Amino acid sequence: MYLGLDLGTSGVKALLIDGDQKVIGSGHGALEVSRPRSGWSEQDPADWIRATEEAVGELKAQHAAELAAVKGIGLSGQMHGATLLDERDQVLRPCILWNDTRSHAEAAKLDADPRFRKITGNIVFPGFTAPKLAWVKNNEPAVFAKVRWVLLPKDYLRLWLTGEHMSEMSDSAGTSWLDVAARKWSPELLAATELDERQMPGLVEGTEQAGSLRSELASRWGMNAGVVVAGGAGDNAASACGMGTVRPGHAFVSLGTSGVLFAANGSYLPNPESAVHTFCHALPNAWHQMGVILSATDSLNWLSEITGKEAGDLTGELGEALKAPTGVTFLPYLSGERTPHNDAAIRGVFAGLGHESSRAVLTQAVVEGVAFAFRDSQQALHQAGTELSRVTAIGGGSRSRYWLKAIATALQIPVDIPADGDFGAAYGAARLGLIAAENADPYEVCAAPATAETIEPDAKLGGAYAHAYERYRALYPAIKGVS
Repeated sequence: MYLGLDLGTSGVKALLIDGDQKVIGSGHGALEVSRPRSGWSEQDPADWIRATEEAVGELKAQHAAELAAVKGIGLSGQMHGATLLDERDQVLRPCILWNDTRSHAEAAKLDADPRFRKITGNIVFPGFTAPKLAWVKNNEPAVFAKVRWVLLPKDYLRLWLTGEHMSEMSDSAGTSWLDVAARKWSPELLAATELDERQMPGLVEGTEQAGSLRSELASRWGMNAGVVVAGGAGDNAASACGMGTVRPGHAFVSLGTSGVLFAANGSYLPNPESAVHTFCHALPNAWHQMGVILSATDSLNWLSEITGKEAGDLTGELGEALKAPTGVTFLPYLSGERTPHNDAAIRGVFAGLGHESSRAVLTQAVVEGVAFAFRDSQQALHQAGTELSRVTAIGGGSRSRYWLKAIATALQIPVDIPADGDFGAAYGAARLGLIAAENADPYEVCAAPATAETIEPDAKLGGAYAHAYERYRALYPAIKGVS
């Protein structure tokens, strides 16, 4: 048996698979986000441990015998969080999360230093880890002076599981301190934030061992001693391992709270100017690119709150057949946008509204707006040298066939729907635990699921969608500075 632990923003998921990669069971522990000030987003790392205990406890209650057979554990987690520890491994302050924007001024200052984009292949975003440490230095100097370790969220969980200060390439690539091509810490970039390599965890590949489960926890959970804990992955790279998106040319579109267009690469292909993320993959000698939309299904959830109608009912009103764009356009920038604009200040907008604009017309505009945002990410990946011939759809929004038809037509490529199963980050983490424990072939283990259905672009509406996309593209420069 192999256990995947995924530390998300809203909870910890524990997923158990067997040697044939069949899901045996899962458990969950809930988490909440603290927002003490506007733009702040924090969690207490002690809550991560509590939620993990709850998730594994729920799993043990149903599958104690299977849990006892665990040989490997893989970790996945929310990226970019700054977990600061002193010399005794005590947490110095609440973790500053990925969606915290307080360090926007520090991020802009670091990004103006050309070394950061050159070495990391990425813009220094406010959500990344390095600017958060610069903010702590500027605003909480007493805390900064005590920092002995900077750990990412899942790697703090690893410290509790194993006693080891370790990380891996995919998650560390989102710190703005990693030399992403060479897959090692950059002393130059660390020095630019008045840190050094001594304060960073050791690095392994996601498929390699990064500690063993502490005997106290093994005993409490009914496991044998010496359970291998794999390097694991950041959440999107872990989802890619779960989806089998590990070979060059493979890609997925994740239609969740935020949206991700993820492409696996066999080489390092940076393009920071278009706000594409270029990170190490969880597998050795592999990289990946991501375009990121900050409000994907969140845009529909917002409309749901405004109208008092469930999100599924809203998309249900659109029917089955894809409709031509109505002339109403929606920009899904409810909390700013990442790719391609890197604009934290921009906000969403409806344009082209008339007396005849019904609730269904607004829903259609939201669905199309998110599809066009994915088109923006596709264009950004194209500029970085990556061509996509098809994508696999995952995430809660992928339950809407209408939305998938809109995405396929906007991208002008087929969208595959995987056969039933759990292919998310926890599943990918469990696969990494299997690989590390058994020294298995990563590409054999991380196979793609069977395709249940393929959504083809609507040939009749291709021209209308292309025209609507041009209208969508023209809106951002028109409202920039006034929204």
